Amino acid sequence: MSSSSTQTPGAVMAPGAALTETARSKAPSPDKASWFLVSPLVLVLGVFLVLPILTIVTVSFWDYNEYNFFPAFILENYSYLLTSQVTLATYLKTFKFMALTWVFCAVIGFTVAYFLAFHVRSLPMQVVLFLICTVPFWTSNIIRMISWIPFLGRNGLANSALISAGVIDEPLEWLLFSDFAVVLAFVHLYCLFMVVPIFNTMMRIDRSLIEAARDAGASGFQILTNVIIPLTKPGIMIGSIFVVTLVMGDFITVRFMSGGQSASVGRVISNEIALLQYPAAAASAVVLLITVLIMIGIMMRFVDIRKEL
Repeated sequence: MSSSSTQTPGAVMAPGAALTETARSKAPSPDKASWFLVSPLVLVLGVFLVLPILTIVTVSFWDYNEYNFFPAFILENYSYLLTSQVTLATYLKTFKFMALTWVFCAVIGFTVAYFLAFHVRSLPMQVVLFLICTVPFWTSNIIRMISWIPFLGRNGLANSALISAGVIDEPLEWLLFSDFAVVLAFVHLYCLFMVVPIFNTMMRIDRSLIEAARDAGASGFQILTNVIIPLTKPGIMIGSIFVVTLVMGDFITVRFMSGGQSASVGRVISNEIALLQYPAAAASAVVLLITVLIMIGIMMRFVDIRKEL
């Protein structure tokens, strides 16, 4: 008699098979497992990011007086903020600082990263030089910023050296407590945030592409503009996001390096908090947040940085 492969009615399933079927029925679906894995991150972001932002947005509609602020729903905080000439002038000044800082950081960051990636052949030497670039970041931002004051002052090292060399006859007043000093401090503080992502992107470039372009007769400038820069755009964009967000929200650098002669959005918010005008400060913070998000969205339209992350 030929054996049949079908299971006869009334046959008893093996214990091992029964346990396997039970485990499969109790196992979570892939979608549920994914939500379970990301739930800790969602909880952390919700408590420490989303909840504070919602609190700031809520307070921005409250009312306040000289001594206190209290729950209400008013639009005067935003109407005054969006129609004031002071706000427009402050944002223009902040955009000026941001644009100049971004240009200098991009040029310096690209140059340093290019030198480390393509001119330093030894990996240990690349690591050593990269660590040297990070040495200033081993100290506080305030210390590094204030260190420029004795260097740029009227009787500082820069003016003394220029006078001794016969380049100038009297000290330069614009070196310190000016927009120049603010931009210089910004570049010093945030340039490494441009070097790191650009260097990381350049190290991923396949060197055979450069050799192929060179064999095809391309010049060094053509290789730079047609091969290296396009492949480095994600790193440049990541560094730009860092620099833009840091400069737009900074207030202490503008305060110290301008000598109180320049203003920024961050400094306006700081002054409003000092005057206990928390709803006005919250409204300014919301407008600043929206402005920065719009700028980041515009930058991400040009380069898909998700390929780099």
